Amino acid sequence: MDHFKRELQKTADGTSTLYIPEIDEHYHSVNGAITEAEHVYIKEALLKRVSKGVTSLRVLEIGFGTGLNTFLTLIKAIELDIKIEYVTLELYPLSNDIISNINYASFVNEKYSYLFKELHFSEWEKEVAIDKNFILTKKKIDLKDFISTSLFDVVYFDAFAPEKQPEMWNEDIYKKIYDSLAHDGIMTTYCAKGVVRRGFRDTGLTMERIPGPPGKREMIRGNK
Repeated sequence: MDHFKRELQKTADGTSTLYIPEIDEHYHSVNGAITEAEHVYIKEALLKRVSKGVTSLRVLEIGFGTGLNTFLTLIKAIELDIKIEYVTLELYPLSNDIISNINYASFVNEKYSYLFKELHFSEWEKEVAIDKNFILTKKKIDLKDFISTSLFDVVYFDAFAPEKQPEMWNEDIYKKIYDSLAHDGIMTTYCAKGVVRRGFRDTGLTMERIPGPPGKREMIRGNK
């Protein structure tokens, strides 16, 4: 997948996504990149965990991609004054040319534009303090090879769709995510397929279908 061409496109809310013609797949919903990410990962995962009184937490993101989920989480850490240790996995980092043309900061808050650049240009395989409230570790590794000595309070499962990236949607992957979650941990993904929900449920997660972002009727959330 590293050699595939990536085309920058605008979504319905004006924000950027990337399109891979070879597999006919977008990085984010064409109905709105920020709209989708805010709903699926911030509202239904991060803020659900924070609402339980947590002021310090660890987040695992499976699929760094454009850095949108990471960027939105960083902003929440600053605005809510919570401490977040954020680990993100990505086998195929984007080129600098693509990164420089992604427009998220102008839609969220222009004053954070330098932070978006820091997220992308910070060193890989190293803990980096992007802000006093946000420690980032980017790892160029496949989830199946990832080993963590600490558990996570929140997992963003943001792989490509099952029909486009089937190797990321199987019982071994679901078990890996289950094992990475701390007690009361939350996992969300945009995918609402019954076979995926049942696969996560079989690991021991309590699964629920919840309303999805614009253009998508449902998504799923798992609780440990």
